[in-house]
Amino acid sequence: MLSYLIDFMLGVGIGLIAGLFGVGGGFLIVPALTFMGLPIHLAIGTSLACIVMSSFASAFTHLREGKVLLRVAALKELFSVPAAISGAYLTIFINETVLRAIFSGLLVYLAYELLKTSGEECSPEVSSINYRNIPVVGLFAGFISGLLGISGGILNVPLFHTMVGVPVKYAIGTSSVAIFFTAFAAAYEHYTLGQVSLRTALLLAPGLIVGAYAGARLAHRVQPKKLKLGFAGILILIAVKMVI
Repeated sequence: MLSYLIDFMLGVGIGLIAGLFGVGGGFLIVPALTFMGLPIHLAIGTSLACIVMSSFASAFTHLREGKVLLRVAALKELFSVPAAISGAYLTIFINETVLRAIFSGLLVYLAYELLKTSGEECSPEVSSINYRNIPVVGLFAGFISGLLGISGGILNVPLFHTMVGVPVKYAIGTSSVAIFFTAFAAAYEHYTLGQVSLRTALLLAPGLIVGAYAGARLAHRVQPKKLKLGFAGILILIAVKMVI
């Protein structure tokens, strides 16, 4: 009984962060699963299966709040889904050490960009969207998601905001919808490779869904500046963790 409670509380905590910042929570799920004894490749695949469930709950909430740009999400996913499948497949060939170092450097840069704009006055509503940059965001975020088993939202939100011109709350909501499809594609590819523990994913599912719903509700009650600062902090923590 205690183990079920621990799984539920772990899911709630991860889901809360996922829903609040529009990420899938893979950067927390993967180390948690490896701590629980799962091999790294199985942890990556299972993480993506968990993200499918948590992102569905947060996406539903953001859609109800009207903070999702469906056209942006759809265009991004046209490029993210095949990239995620490719990334998942290449996990058996690519050396992760170099990739993690490069990825960490990118996260620090994105954190800097968010911190640089956190004090600027900006409209909380949509004005103009740079659609030409969406394919780049889609390809890169999808590939990294499939390869490392982390949520593409870690890249979606800052790239949507800095490269596409999406206000931060819309970036979070749109990312939540996009994550669902990217994670589903990558999770399916990992499942075909025998790298998903359905039992573990289902044990974490209730907490993830509850936490993601609560986090998504909270996101619309927090000031954009504080969301930027919080997200930048998460990016820096992940960057440090990736190279340790």
